[in-house]
Amino acid sequence: MPAVATTVTPTPKLSNSCYFHGSPRWDSSCRAHIFVPKASAGNSGKGNKGSKNKKTNTATPPDAITENNKLTIQPSQQQQQQQQQVSISLDDVNPVGLGRKSRQIFDEVWRKFSGLGQISRTTRADDMEALDALLIREGPMCEFTTPGAQNTTVLVVGATSRIGRIVVRKLMLRGYTVKALVREADEEVVDMLPRSVEIVIGDVGDASSLIAAVENCNKIIYCATARSTITADLYRVDHQGVFNLTKAFQDYNHKLAQLRAGKSSKSKLLLAKFKSEDSLTGWEVHHGTYFQDVVAFKYDAGMDAKFEFTEDGQAVFSGFVFTRGGYVELSRKLSLPLGSTLDRYEGLVLSVGGNGRSYVLILEAGPSADTTQSKLYFARFSTKVGFCRVRVPFSSFRPVKPDDPPLDPFLVHTITVRFEPRRQRPVEGRPSGASQDLRSFKLILEYIKALPTGQETDFVLVSCTGLGVEPSRREQVLKAKRAGEDSLRRSGLGYTIIRPGPLQEEPGGQRALIFDQGNRITQGIGCADVADICVKALHDSTARNKSFDVCYEYVAEQGRELYELVAHLPDKANNYLTPALSVLEKNT
Repeated sequence: MPAVATTVTPTPKLSNSCYFHGSPRWDSSCRAHIFVPKASAGNSGKGNKGSKNKKTNTATPPDAITENNKLTIQPSQQQQQQQQQVSISLDDVNPVGLGRKSRQIFDEVWRKFSGLGQISRTTRADDMEALDALLIREGPMCEFTTPGAQNTTVLVVGATSRIGRIVVRKLMLRGYTVKALVREADEEVVDMLPRSVEIVIGDVGDASSLIAAVENCNKIIYCATARSTITADLYRVDHQGVFNLTKAFQDYNHKLAQLRAGKSSKSKLLLAKFKSEDSLTGWEVHHGTYFQDVVAFKYDAGMDAKFEFTEDGQAVFSGFVFTRGGYVELSRKLSLPLGSTLDRYEGLVLSVGGNGRSYVLILEAGPSADTTQSKLYFARFSTKVGFCRVRVPFSSFRPVKPDDPPLDPFLVHTITVRFEPRRQRPVEGRPSGASQDLRSFKLILEYIKALPTGQETDFVLVSCTGLGVEPSRREQVLKAKRAGEDSLRRSGLGYTIIRPGPLQEEPGGQRALIFDQGNRITQGIGCADVADICVKALHDSTARNKSFDVCYEYVAEQGRELYELVAHLPDKANNYLTPALSVLEKNT
């Protein structure tokens, strides 16, 4: 599926609209939706003009002035009242005016009830107690309450960062229980956060300090970032910090499952782990060709493959295929634990290494007692030089025969890894003069696991696109960020990875947003908009297991437009995230 981008306008100031990448021109209906507020504003101007004309036609007669001076004042007051009534009625139906008024009311209520503005140190104690009573005992304002928030505890990592401070207040406003992980709970840090937030002291670089932080938490929003571009800080916060927190969260889920005498719903199911020579038992190597006629023998140059456990403790599947249309494969019948079925999982994850070849993963599904009725399904995956984790969702498997039904994971009984020379591409990064024989391969297998299914995101990670970072440090920053993203993807948790453009300090919800996959955005985005995306992603099923870039909409050059309207969002909840992410690719 090609990379897709969407643009969304989340507030009444612009028409709520959603765009996607694909067409090199703006659709006429898109412009109509965008400029509706301007048209409304123009109508209000016409109304005022009509009022002026009405004023000249209703002037007081001259004889009324000589008889009673009061008569010269009374008609003027009536005209002013009429003009005021007309202007109010027009403003009431003007979407721009409504948006401005709702924003003012919201800001005022926000400051009073959720402490969006900083609570000054001169605030009286009784006022602070009243605020705590409102947020803790009374709960959030019903207008902004999120269903299910009352029973959800969210851990915010980096709660004092530019995005984290807004995330904390948005969560509280919607009724969540909030825990904030900070390195030091000094007076300055405490003053940054509302009093009803539970502050936990810990360091993402110290795994032992995270045990208490994840306790009783249901979801995590990770807004922390390294304070410097020193390699050690980048590794500790952006890479190791994400790994430590995901591990602590999974360990806590396992602990809860053991108390319930069960298994965590967020745990991966181990299908094969290649840690000894005995673990290779049951795996068989086969070879064949796609040609069934005598032409294949004319081009039969030989092929061979083997699966062995080496002296350095690695399970290696290697060989070569010189025959035209030939292939070699490694397969085994699955032996699942008692009571486990693959229909409770959404895909497979493979930990592999090698020389960067691509392979075909084949699943055989059907009645295990009668394999003649089995059907084959395949999906392709690529590897990198060295070790990597590959996620292959069940939804990406296609039937070998087009007439066969879609894959039913419940019926899968055999798994196969196949290598074929066709469609192989040279490995990037190798010296240009170095020769690469694309007919040979080497695949190191570490484990194969099934990924748990779920409806919602467990872990929201705020990463970056690299824009706005010094060019001399950009590669180091992105390397640490991408390593942290990879550790989250292979953790088994439901994830949402947000890569915003350069952060800006401006009010949220004022401009349209572009959601994209493919590292093509060029604009910045406000911290408040990023925080709103983080909060909305917690209970949005379309955000689960997706990574995307986001920035503000921009006006492209003539003939180089990239986005067009695909949805109109007039709903009260302003749920722009669902239509925007529904067209983006999953498991990225």
